[in-house]
Amino acid sequence: MRRRDFIKTTAIASSAALTASLTRPLMAIPADSKYKATIGLQLWTVRNQLAEDQPGTLKSVADAGYYQVEFGGVDQGLELQTICEDLGLKMTSSFVDWQSICNPTNKNAPSLETLVEDAEKLGVKHLVFGYIGKKFRQTGDQYRAYIERSNRFGEMCKKSDIQLCYHNHAFEFEKLEGDKTGFDLLMEGFDPENCKFELDVFWAQIGGWDPCATLQRLKGRVSQVHLKDLKVGTKVFYDEGQVPHDAFKELGSGSIDMAKVMKVAETIGVEQCHVEQDQSPDPIQSIGQSIAHLNSL
Repeated sequence: MRRRDFIKTTAIASSAALTASLTRPLMAIPADSKYKATIGLQLWTVRNQLAEDQPGTLKSVADAGYYQVEFGGVDQGLELQTICEDLGLKMTSSFVDWQSICNPTNKNAPSLETLVEDAEKLGVKHLVFGYIGKKFRQTGDQYRAYIERSNRFGEMCKKSDIQLCYHNHAFEFEKLEGDKTGFDLLMEGFDPENCKFELDVFWAQIGGWDPCATLQRLKGRVSQVHLKDLKVGTKVFYDEGQVPHDAFKELGSGSIDMAKVMKVAETIGVEQCHVEQDQSPDPIQSIGQSIAHLNSL
């Protein structure tokens, strides 16, 4: 299916956006946007589809107009590498097993050295520390231990020309020590060069922090951004497991101004953006709808 046909059949957007005579959908993003040729998709969005059909799912991602993918782990990246290369999907970022940083005594967690070696094989330029399990995030001292280990890991990554960054959820924005949140500790403790941020605007918003204000506050310290929309009227949640599935919306269908986010992101030096939608009744349709919204900006 051609990209333009895919957009027409899957996206809910203006007719002008859907019928634009473009070689690829994202060319409708303003010509001076640095992200027009690099918009990616975090593959967690289509995890169920990948489990059933890897080549077909990744082809749908490429046909929708995404130029790159972000892996859920370097092991997944190595598994999908050949298919992505055949489809022309760039591979620049991957999450790592969070337990490698938070629970390194776990025998199933890869060593930091192994993660870097696998990332080199995959050729990614970003590794993402993207989660902290509930029992591992109860105290400030726990956070400080992960911050120290992340800074060391980030230094290892730098030697291989890889940038480590931290991807937030909402739990980091809850008060932890007096008036300080976990996110405050991360901002204070991360070495600005060895561990940057991958700000997820949905989780920041649902955690009570304004995404654009947070981006501006972190100027020069955000290497990637997750574009994800939040249902209008959703209350603050800190526990990611309690968030209703319908709170996750396609870009342009929620409360977050994506055009403003991308403008601020470029202003503060963000390298790349990835679309992600954790929950959807039809992920393939959702990724088409989200990219159609970007196409209309």
